[in-house]
Amino acid sequence: MAQFQPDIMTYLFEVAHLVRVAFDKRARQFGMTRAQWVILLRLEWQPGISQKDLADLLEVEPITVARLVDRLEQRGFVERRPDPKDRRVWRLHLLPASEPLLERIKHERDELLHLVTSGMDAAAIAEMTERLRSMKAILCANVRCNRKEEAVCAADDEAEQAAPEAAELEATASAEVA
Repeated sequence: MAQFQPDIMTYLFEVAHLVRVAFDKRARQFGMTRAQWVILLRLEWQPGISQKDLADLLEVEPITVARLVDRLEQRGFVERRPDPKDRRVWRLHLLPASEPLLERIKHERDELLHLVTSGMDAAAIAEMTERLRSMKAILCANVRCNRKEEAVCAADDEAEQAAPEAAELEATASAEVA
């Protein structure tokens, strides 16, 4: 029987899992979930996104996003606004009360990024980021036939163009609600 040899896929899965666990732990300190943090970050990058589009991006059912948004709305961080063109659609927007929390989330993200990249120089981090971006582009091109994955890839492309830091944040919040 062949001995298991970890490869890049193994390490990608394991690192993504450990990053999610670390974010879960940090979010719990604020009485929140990683999924709620990811929603707040997504709304900062894409204000006015619909609940359905957000559910597609997070790869969860719309009812799951609705319940998460209910909690964020109760805490005064998010509000739903009707879509002016389609009364069935709710657009999500951040409220001013979310700003201090978003700053804290970014601080926690920066601390985790520092931990994950400790011992690496800027050139190595830039190279790794570019290689991961390339892998993502290849996978996005490969799965474009599936509507949900297409939404994830397209939204990520838009977010990267709109805000350069979105790519870095996405790297630490990948597999957001897995």
